[in-house]
Amino acid sequence: MPAIDQGVNFDRYMLVPRTLIFIVQGTSILLLKGSIGKRLWSGLYNGIGGHIEEGEDILTAAQRELFEETGLVSDDLYLCGVDIVNTGKNPGVCIYIFKGTHARGELSNSQEGSLEWISCTDLNSVPLVPDLLVFLPRILDMKPGDVPFSAYSDYDDNGSIQVRFGKPEKGAAQK
Repeated sequence: MPAIDQGVNFDRYMLVPRTLIFIVQGTSILLLKGSIGKRLWSGLYNGIGGHIEEGEDILTAAQRELFEETGLVSDDLYLCGVDIVNTGKNPGVCIYIFKGTHARGELSNSQEGSLEWISCTDLNSVPLVPDLLVFLPRILDMKPGDVPFSAYSDYDDNGSIQVRFGKPEKGAAQK
């Protein structure tokens, strides 16, 4: 199909594509503590990730972001889920969430923040980006080959994020 036939219409709801990556080793997960003074998530822990650039597929973007923000390379990243975030205006955000268990290289902090291995049992005791406590249990339970989850996030009147998970199709593996 030619590009002109893709039906792009700037009056329709659009999404900015992003990646979010979690590397798990044993009982610990690698998180990035946002730099103090950072516009978003300053001082809060989040996964590693960022925007998908023109010409990239989602896996290539995830691998690039992982390397840029950590110095690590992972060949076993797999898609855990997709979250559509309603920002209250156009465009929204589409986050492709990946997990990996084998990463190599020399861990190095970036301008985004400092990296820390956090025990999965200590996640409630560190300041996380608000929706991570909703997503991390699903992500930590996932294994390669599991059906990725589908989520939709939006904000209530108080500015708190609300997450809804879609139901897997009939016949799909369920947790």
